[in-house]
Amino acid sequence: MRPALLDILVCPDCPGDIRPALSAVEREGDDIVTGGLTCPACERSWPIRDGIPRFVDDAEDYGGNFAHEWQRWGRVQIDRFSQHRLSTTRFLADSRWDPEWLRGKLILDAGCGAGRFSDVAATLGARVIAVDLSGAVSAAKANTRDHGEAVEVVQASLFRLPLRADAFDGIFCMGVIQHTPDPARIMQRLPAHLKAGGRLVYNFYETDWRTRLQPIKYALRLVTPYLSNAANERLSLTLVLAFFPLSWLLSHVRFVRIINVMLPICAVHNRELTMAQQFRWTLLDTFDWYSPRYEIRQSHQRIAALLRELGLAQVESRPGLAWAIKPLPRG
Repeated sequence: MRPALLDILVCPDCPGDIRPALSAVEREGDDIVTGGLTCPACERSWPIRDGIPRFVDDAEDYGGNFAHEWQRWGRVQIDRFSQHRLSTTRFLADSRWDPEWLRGKLILDAGCGAGRFSDVAATLGARVIAVDLSGAVSAAKANTRDHGEAVEVVQASLFRLPLRADAFDGIFCMGVIQHTPDPARIMQRLPAHLKAGGRLVYNFYETDWRTRLQPIKYALRLVTPYLSNAANERLSLTLVLAFFPLSWLLSHVRFVRIINVMLPICAVHNRELTMAQQFRWTLLDTFDWYSPRYEIRQSHQRIAALLRELGLAQVESRPGLAWAIKPLPRG
């Protein structure tokens, strides 16, 4: 982390924006590699390891599967490393943010994983604070290192963000909400970190007809959240080896490709990807299906209602997505 991050960090346990004090620092250039942070009010301390401030207790971290996932396949979805633009295309389509608007903005990536979308936002000129609960932050740090001070990575819970209120021009939370134990509470808390006029986007698993077509997936998920990461990876690889060829064939037939929804793998077939990339992406996403402790799907209409109840403006939603803006003060 760099010293400028201290302007944004606060104690996650004390009311008000109380900035932690920095101590016992070891640096590499302007990067603080190791050290400590201590709240002057409650005296609680947190370590800085490998350049990442870490506000997570072991008991809080229910995302060990994501640490495994992103350390195992951390670069598969990152455009710069895999020679595709799928993540950029999705980020711009889902956020509906203009690249020109992003330039120079301070953006929060709430649930960054391996830094897939942090990398996109930084490439487009934003300054990004990338936060994740799990050890995936190590992959995010490595994957975004080339952006220098444009990306800072923080390990923290979205339920207890150590970040100033009213600090960010934009917040995106993509593919994360459904994997938390209380999606509504996260969606209620994140807008507090937006500046007036700041933009918010949520991407989530929708409660829809697809779940009724996936009985095998949900039968397996009665067990898989309790398996080890190694066991889930073996299961995912077995399923992908068995069903990937069929899913690839079906993807080329217009009127029957819907059958892919019923297969017990999360098949990814895109012409921008080589066959080997499609296989790896399918394996990654299949592991991502079976290993999370939580999968709590949402209704976009309910999320829109929740955002309106919070007083947000220009609320819109469609299956899997919701957008809003924090209103400017009256007068």
